[in-house]
Amino acid sequence: MSSSATQITGRREERGGATYLVWERTFAQSPEQVWAAVTEPARLARWIGTWEGDPGDGAVDFRMTAEGEDCPTERYRILACDPPRRLVVESGDGPVWHLELDVVETPAGADHGPRLVFAQRIDDPAGAENIGPGWEYYLDRLVAAESGTDVAAIDFDDYYPAQAQAYRDLFA
Repeated sequence: MSSSATQITGRREERGGATYLVWERTFAQSPEQVWAAVTEPARLARWIGTWEGDPGDGAVDFRMTAEGEDCPTERYRILACDPPRRLVVESGDGPVWHLELDVVETPAGADHGPRLVFAQRIDDPAGAENIGPGWEYYLDRLVAAESGTDVAAIDFDDYYPAQAQAYRDLFA
């Protein structure tokens, strides 16, 4: 796991007049493989959920399978898609979740692979105490899935409530 029970990896960042929480994870695979891990339904299902629909229509229906069978499907609009570099999506139901995923190549000769820079716009700062630990958990599951380690060994109880105060403090 890349984060301990209380240490957070997320940071607050201003982008275009909006506030975001931003996390980064580094991978041993190629940018194309990292892209596939966050966009292909079968690979996405290993760590968070899956989607159905035709992305060419500008939206897909996403369901978080890691939360159990009772999770509802949510519609996500695709605002930008530039494979294998950038994906921007926004939920259409309930509170809007605006998510930005960028796969950043590392310089030639670097001793590690590409980074996934994952950002969520934070419209209500009070939500950071839940959103932060949640994405720490899911991104660590992504790293586990892509590195071949046991995704099930990552326990949400190690993240929440242990990290909640640190994320509250980012927005105090």
